Amino acid sequence: MMHQLIENLFLKHFENPILNEQTDAAIFPVDSYEMAFTTDSFVVDPLFFPGGNIGKLAVCGTVNDLAVSGADPHYISVSFIIEEGFSMNELELIVKSLADEARKAKVIIVTGDTKVVNKGKCDKLFINTAESAVSERRTGW
Repeated sequence: MMHQLIENLFLKHFENPILNEQTDAAIFPVDSYEMAFTTDSFVVDPLFFPGGNIGKLAVCGTVNDLAVSGADPHYISVSFIIEEGFSMNELELIVKSLADEARKAKVIIVTGDTKVVNKGKCDKLFINTAESAVSERRTGW
């Protein structure tokens, strides 16, 4: 069903040669360079699971999207949508885990956004990430 949604709605209206590749990271030329760019959203339940939490997953998933495209990630943005009343202790555990994983992956969190929504308007916490990498076109990744 997800494939049909992408084909019949998003590609129908957003169609272009880069998006049509349907890869985890878009690769496109910028002057004499190639840019790899990806974005991902994390809406998992439960937020904490064996081996990690939504914060660790956000970094690992986004870094992986660039890595499978052959890119070497360096910078990441992280945005949070937090439900009103969400535990500050749990949020700190998630943020710490995300920061620790970013250090392990050697990526720097350079920007982000935070929104708090009314109780019941999201399922506790959502995280969105975006990441890019640049390479000289003639040398590749």
